[in-house]
Amino acid sequence: MREALAIWRNTRLVVLTAVSASLYAALLIPFKVLPLIPGVTELRPANAVPVVCSLLFGPAGAWGAAIGNLIGEFFGGIGPGDLFGFVGNFLYGFLPYAVWRAFSSEDPLPHTARRWVAFIAVVALASAACALVVGWGLNALGFVPFAVLANIIFLNNFAMAVVLSPLLLRAIYPRVKQAGLRYDDVVTDVPRRTRLRRGVALAAVVVGTIGGFLVGNLLSTGRLEIAALATDPPGPRAAQVGFGLAPFVALVLLGVLLL
Repeated sequence: MREALAIWRNTRLVVLTAVSASLYAALLIPFKVLPLIPGVTELRPANAVPVVCSLLFGPAGAWGAAIGNLIGEFFGGIGPGDLFGFVGNFLYGFLPYAVWRAFSSEDPLPHTARRWVAFIAVVALASAACALVVGWGLNALGFVPFAVLANIIFLNNFAMAVVLSPLLLRAIYPRVKQAGLRYDDVVTDVPRRTRLRRGVALAAVVVGTIGGFLVGNLLSTGRLEIAALATDPPGPRAAQVGFGLAPFVALVLLGVLLL
């Protein structure tokens, strides 16, 4: 995670961040007219961009996803929930690169069955982590139930990225690699974590994400109760979801810090 802060000292990575953010925002804005939840989220073919930019530009793609999403939100209305959108999209743009690099030295192009399985798993994890943070935050604020928002975000992210990002990667990745513009080309001294640390980090992200999704759906639909918050009023069940999912979100963030 230290690498994500260090990019601001590298001019080329700052430029790649700006390119990623501009491309993401430019593709988000036209689809604001196709809302899935009015004022909250919409159909987003642009969701393929953070995955592509992540696998190309590493942490620069993560910042580009966060900033690009924030720019796009200016055209749909800015609110307190956009802080969670910023963090969620950062994770969406960080995890594909971080997880792939931690466990493989191969190019992230799904040519074989094994690479397809790995690619789909990485995209699913990043999509779910983003949806968990955004769904938790907006439900805790009392805006939209987790069971509605998080599931829509996950499906929107996952479907668009799995279908479109492999096509974009096949067209763009070899050219970016040849030009020496990948993150690993620009930063040649990237530290390699120990196998134990990588395993613990991935386990934390996976357990936090999957556990958070399961518990979030149960809490927001009333199938699970936190006894100390039994007086939480019906509706979005903000206190139940807010406090109940906080440990899972913390676990995901801890895993990201260790990657």
